[in-house]
Amino acid sequence: MDFARAAPPAGISVEVVDNDNASWDAFVRRTSASTLFHRMAWRHVLEETFQYRARYLTARQAGEIIGVLPLFELGRARQPRCLLSLPFAVEAGICSDHAEARQQLADAAIELAAESNAGYVELRDTWDSPGFLAEEGQNFRFRRSLHSSDAENLACIPRKQRRMVRVGQNAGLQSRLETDGTALLHDLAAYSMQRLGSPVFPRRYFESLRRHLGDDCEILSVWHDSTPVAAVMSFYFRDTVMPYYSGSRREFFGHAINDFLYWEMMRRARARGATQFDFGRSRKGSGAYHFKRHWGFTPEPMRHRVCVRGGAAPSSSTTTSLGLARSFWRHLPLPLTKQLGPVLMKYLGVYYT
Repeated sequence: MDFARAAPPAGISVEVVDNDNASWDAFVRRTSASTLFHRMAWRHVLEETFQYRARYLTARQAGEIIGVLPLFELGRARQPRCLLSLPFAVEAGICSDHAEARQQLADAAIELAAESNAGYVELRDTWDSPGFLAEEGQNFRFRRSLHSSDAENLACIPRKQRRMVRVGQNAGLQSRLETDGTALLHDLAAYSMQRLGSPVFPRRYFESLRRHLGDDCEILSVWHDSTPVAAVMSFYFRDTVMPYYSGSRREFFGHAINDFLYWEMMRRARARGATQFDFGRSRKGSGAYHFKRHWGFTPEPMRHRVCVRGGAAPSSSTTTSLGLARSFWRHLPLPLTKQLGPVLMKYLGVYYT
């Protein structure tokens, strides 16, 4: 049964929406607090790939949308369900420039959690509201401006990493913008995810992202002679480029393939008109965290908030069983990880979001 709340004194009504794509996306495009993940495309990708249940809330005043909150229900084995905004997204949460609408959407999320028997609600935004506790200090994001020339951008890279870019250039590495590239990316991602002890996404997930995001999604690959050695899928939103999913072959690390990849990514984004490079989020102390710092990016603490109704929110860093699973995964044959990974990501995705 759809959730609906009586209009509060401010004349704001909140409801679950299923078929209002055009109005939703029009609001996201014109609202400063929006992100790429607020677009309806993200909903379609997750529904299509994982069959997660969407619970998208809108706040309206005089019939016009003044706020949105995209939510998905996720389940955990032998644990209460959760409402999350959003699976596999760096950020999302409430999108509104209207303070009262933000409060009404937060309240609606808590009531929806009770109706759905969800144990907790997690919103990846920077707002505050009663009932939610803010959490920060575990994940950090990395962003900086892009200059108008390759020379200026190269000068912003610390000397050691500039040298690594030249190592890749001297090794004869070449970059290509793929017309499709989903099979190539999936293969390389499987290598990397096995090394990290994490399940790989299904190939159809990358295909769905390309299809629903269109020109806002690109795959750039790096080749050594006739061998693809690295690739990255990047998203574009407004003036920002965000390299999001990547993979590489460890046996070619001596050629600095990842440094070369991200330099070529910067060059491509600048040529396309992007003015900000968003390196995404990484857990403090991880290899990705240090890699981004070595590239001269300053870590910014990310903040999200949780309302716990029962049980507790999962933590991939403190869950012993997940740590054992990572160790086990690293020793599986690569072909088997490609078969098992998509199944595990559907049912354990809450741990990897």
